[in-house]
Amino acid sequence: MEINQNFDAGNISVIDCNDASNIQLEINRDNNSEFFQWFYFRLSGVKNQQCTLNITNAKSAAYPLGFENYRVLYSYDRKEWCRHDTDLKADVLSIVFTSRHDSVYFAYFIPYSMERHHDLIANALSYEHCTHETIGKTLDGQDMDLLVFSTGDIKYKKNCWLIARQHPGETMSEWWMEGCIELLVDIENSQTQRVLDKCNVFIIPNMNPDGSRRGHLRTNAAGNNLNREWQIPSLEGSPEVFFVKEKMSVTGVDFLLDVHGDEALPYCFIAGTEGLKGWSKSRQAQLDFYKNRLAEVNTDFQTIRGYPSKAAGQANMTMSTAQIAGLHNCLAMTLEMPFKDTTATPDEKYGWSTLRCKRLGHSCLKVMEEFIGRSF
Repeated sequence: MEINQNFDAGNISVIDCNDASNIQLEINRDNNSEFFQWFYFRLSGVKNQQCTLNITNAKSAAYPLGFENYRVLYSYDRKEWCRHDTDLKADVLSIVFTSRHDSVYFAYFIPYSMERHHDLIANALSYEHCTHETIGKTLDGQDMDLLVFSTGDIKYKKNCWLIARQHPGETMSEWWMEGCIELLVDIENSQTQRVLDKCNVFIIPNMNPDGSRRGHLRTNAAGNNLNREWQIPSLEGSPEVFFVKEKMSVTGVDFLLDVHGDEALPYCFIAGTEGLKGWSKSRQAQLDFYKNRLAEVNTDFQTIRGYPSKAAGQANMTMSTAQIAGLHNCLAMTLEMPFKDTTATPDEKYGWSTLRCKRLGHSCLKVMEEFIGRSF
């Protein structure tokens, strides 16, 4: 019996794996950080043997409510990921599992590897209306990839930005991005044509390559939470934000959607920037239109549950949406998807899945195009 996490985005520490009925594990913390929750590992040598895997520090994780009513992801081929029940008692998350094959993978959510990220970028560049720019390097020396989708005369179109995976463990956000890119490369698609008739679309599919490869939940190589670095980003601590914010200052921003995942809440929802100074009825109307229309277009999305709105003047200006909305006077929103599943539209086998992430990405593009075409 062996447990291994020595691969892209792997994360687990083995305390004891001598007894299959009582395997003891711990999730590793992000580098230079107290954050931990993401795990991803392979269990080998236990075909047809019932195993009990105990993650002993689950209740001490960054978001312990994320493990309540949580169903773990497992896969034999790393393509199809299915859900399996867990049991949370005291500090321990237990997984009782009998593998049908010689090895099985477990993960907190469906992984999105850096290799798949590079494939995503390379495939998009085979289309003439997509261009690529490396806007900088991370602390670990990885590229910060920017894709731009545009057609015709770009000067008279709105500059719409989509960014994802500031928190690397929120891998559903890059699956969402893959769905958006799959639609945007299809230039024969009427919805894509409508988007590109009105918009230049700037995409950062992965804001945090270092944290992604290292198997972090929330931080970059330096241990910094990138979504608290937008007020004064630095090349020493948060170059990822520094380079993106700098590029935004060149292009301007007419629309921003920052894509995330929430560990505890079993809903898809949007958080706005109501806490900005000078929040107006016009800005509220823009936010309401986008959220309400998205709920009409996609049954997985809802507007009832989410984060409470901040009072005017109470916005956290270190966060991407507040900072960019303030600087560029644009609609900027945070999209949240669940690690678990949506309560209103559950899927027993897969839970919140890659396919549903992609479909929500398609819906968000559709509503973005409708939003850009309206006046408020």
